[in-house]
Amino acid sequence: MQNSKSSSEYSGRKPKAHRQSKQSCPPNSADLQPPQKTISELFATSKHKPSECDLGDLVPSSPSKRLKRDHRQTLQPENMYNFPSSSPKPLKIVDLTSSTSEVIDLTTPSCGNYNKASPLARKPNGVVRPTTLKPGTSPKKLVVKNLRRASKADPDQYYNHVWGQLDSALAAIFGHEEMPYSLEELYRGVENLCRQGKAPELYQRLSEKCSLEVSTRVKAPLVEFAEMLKNEDVLRSVVKAWSTWRSRLETIRSIFFYMDRSFLLHSSQPSIEEMGIIQFRKYIFSDTVLNLKILQGVCDLVMIDREEQQQNKKNDLFRDAIGMLHVLTVYKQFESMILDESKSFLHHWAAHQVSSSSLATYVANCHKLIDSETNRCDLYNLDANTKRDLVVYLDEFLIEERESWLLRTEEISVLLDHNEIEVLKKLFTLLQRRGLEEKLRSPFQDYIRNQGSEIVFDQQRESEMVVRLLAFKKKLDNVWQCSFEKNESLGHGLREAFESFINKTKKTSMNWGTDNPKPGEMIAKYVDVILRGGVKAVSLNPSASTVLRDPNDDEPDVEDGNEDVEITKQLDQVLDMFRFVHGKAVFEAFYKKDLARRLLMARSASSDAEKSMLTRLKSECGAGFTHNLEQMFKDIELAREEIASYKTMLEERRKKPVVDLNVNVLSASAWPTYPDVAVEVPRDIQKATADFEEHYKMKHTGRRLAWKHALAHCQLKAQFPRGNKEIVVSSFQAIVMLLFNDKPLNEPITYAEIQATTNLSNAELKRTLQSLACAKYRVLNKTPKGKDVNEGDSFAVNLNFSDPKYRIKINQIQLKETKEENKETHERVAADRHYETQAAIVRIMKTRKTITHAELVSEVITATKSRGVLDPTDIKKNIEKLIEKDYMEREEGNTYRYLA
Repeated sequence: MQNSKSSSEYSGRKPKAHRQSKQSCPPNSADLQPPQKTISELFATSKHKPSECDLGDLVPSSPSKRLKRDHRQTLQPENMYNFPSSSPKPLKIVDLTSSTSEVIDLTTPSCGNYNKASPLARKPNGVVRPTTLKPGTSPKKLVVKNLRRASKADPDQYYNHVWGQLDSALAAIFGHEEMPYSLEELYRGVENLCRQGKAPELYQRLSEKCSLEVSTRVKAPLVEFAEMLKNEDVLRSVVKAWSTWRSRLETIRSIFFYMDRSFLLHSSQPSIEEMGIIQFRKYIFSDTVLNLKILQGVCDLVMIDREEQQQNKKNDLFRDAIGMLHVLTVYKQFESMILDESKSFLHHWAAHQVSSSSLATYVANCHKLIDSETNRCDLYNLDANTKRDLVVYLDEFLIEERESWLLRTEEISVLLDHNEIEVLKKLFTLLQRRGLEEKLRSPFQDYIRNQGSEIVFDQQRESEMVVRLLAFKKKLDNVWQCSFEKNESLGHGLREAFESFINKTKKTSMNWGTDNPKPGEMIAKYVDVILRGGVKAVSLNPSASTVLRDPNDDEPDVEDGNEDVEITKQLDQVLDMFRFVHGKAVFEAFYKKDLARRLLMARSASSDAEKSMLTRLKSECGAGFTHNLEQMFKDIELAREEIASYKTMLEERRKKPVVDLNVNVLSASAWPTYPDVAVEVPRDIQKATADFEEHYKMKHTGRRLAWKHALAHCQLKAQFPRGNKEIVVSSFQAIVMLLFNDKPLNEPITYAEIQATTNLSNAELKRTLQSLACAKYRVLNKTPKGKDVNEGDSFAVNLNFSDPKYRIKINQIQLKETKEENKETHERVAADRHYETQAAIVRIMKTRKTITHAELVSEVITATKSRGVLDPTDIKKNIEKLIEKDYMEREEGNTYRYLA
């Protein structure tokens, strides 16, 4: 040991001596140094052999001190890489079994052996270390003295011993008994057997043991009672046996874990867990009775869940059964069976629901069933393919096969009537599953046409037409947005159906036997009510349906700051409906008449609203449609300037008029045509109008004024015993009331006297007297009393008249349209329509010269569609009129030729 330590010290000291030798060399010694050689070349070419004294000098005297070198001794460069060589010695073979074998004592130092060591070797980093190997020799074999080897045990005997322990442990596991050995001891035994190469035989015995256990103690009780028990009970027993077997496999695997993770991991044999699964599937599910009972039991649990019977109690069993089928890879057998039963169940369920429930109930139950089936697949880990196929069957049996029943117009109309938003949404999503949602368009349109036609042609509620149409449109829009998810096709269908019924024409008493669409007239009147009354004419009830109030009772005062916003909102709704109307001529005629009344009587609630409506109409119908309407506004502005000029002239001439006169000079071409009503005007008013006419003709030569007294209104100051009043009346009312100034208070005037003095027709006089004696403000008393005015009645001043307001209005009769006026307007619109049609025919004939009847009808409809769709029958009548007037003639082949 001392020699070994000396070698280490010597090895560590050598590089230092070498570096000192290099430092002692002259500067040019590097040039004299030969090229470096490899170690093999050095050993092969070396001829120097160190002597014992040389090596002895290198051995330190004390092992605790470092090896010191004499620095005075200089190593020449040419000898730096030369090593001593020695002749190889024959290798000694030591026989450990022979008593005479040579033994090397490692505890005794030997100077001779050390001196005969191989020359020093140089490491790559320059460190020199000693080595005992000589070139061309092999190392000696070391032998330990008195080495005793333990006797080897018999492997087969050890294998049988360990297997006995394992067999006892397996018996205890299968018998649910206490383990006779510790798991660690059993694990070590398995590990030792595997290391001895006994793993295949050990695995074979374990497999046979498990196979015997499953085929006898597990299967036998199940088969014995399978015939007597119900499917569900058999399934519960199998699931319990499977759970027990899985827990036992876990214990077995922990014992044989080394074999499972070493031998079986690289073997073609299944792992212990897979082997246990295979054994259970082989002996349990290979039995025909057990297999059928198990699968049918799982299907029975599904049926119980569908019928919502004992749902909470069977959830765990169903979940465990599905997990067992997945692990044992027999799920496909259950899948085919449950899908077959599901098809039968869905077919009968749908048939029963259709025969016993309404559409709303069926749709709700379908959604519940679909949610239940899909949730069961997710909750109990059914295979994705099972869920996909089940969803296909749901859509097929609940939707596709019941498509005609789901799309019945009668049932859908009931839902739309009751505004069943949620039910309609469920119906839409149900049909959407099979891409059938667009087929709702037909029943949806049928309902819109039927309901819309009832509203348009309802003579009893004619005045409420627009209000009902707005509410109907709002309900349909809500259904389309909330229930039908703004489906584009259904949206187009809604607009088409609405446009269809709103332009539907029928010759009834409502339009005086013409084919004019009634909605155009009613929309114009609705706009008139809004523009006259403002927000006071429109109120919203809790059901969000629009209700109109009569704005004529009070003067429209602006009290709410949001009045313009509300009016704009109402006008937007009306214009949205106005876009559906084809026949704009009817709307134009009635809107112009109502606008004239509002302008002449200064009854517009807001001038900004009037201009806003005019701008909207110009945007919708073009500048030609609103040209006359704009001229009407200009005439009112010019009339104000004209009357201001007239009053200035009177002031300059210091003339004080008897009455405060205001005149509106209107252009006849832009304003509606008003008939001349015969009336005897009081002298004071005649003189005032004559003076204004003289002034106007002096300024504008060549113009003629036609006075329309029926459109005039007056403000009278009346003295009643209970208070003075300022009364706003029409010109006819003022003429009648002024007759009582020349009579005593209590003296009545008969109907005949009034008619003779005023020269009014019976119709106008009765309307006027009825408004004064039978309306809200009764300034006259009628004898005898009643709501109707007869020619034998007499009238006197009501001396008991009183009202909390100082200024009252009785001229509302002027704002109300009479039946004669309504009929006249409809007839004029129909006549204009015929003239427009004839003009279109003449233009087409001048262009084509010769044309067939079908082509002419088609081109006329196209040319006049902006004013409404014409009936081919009306076109044919106008063609006959033009033939009679010699504009065209009929030729053979049902063709027409234009006559220049």
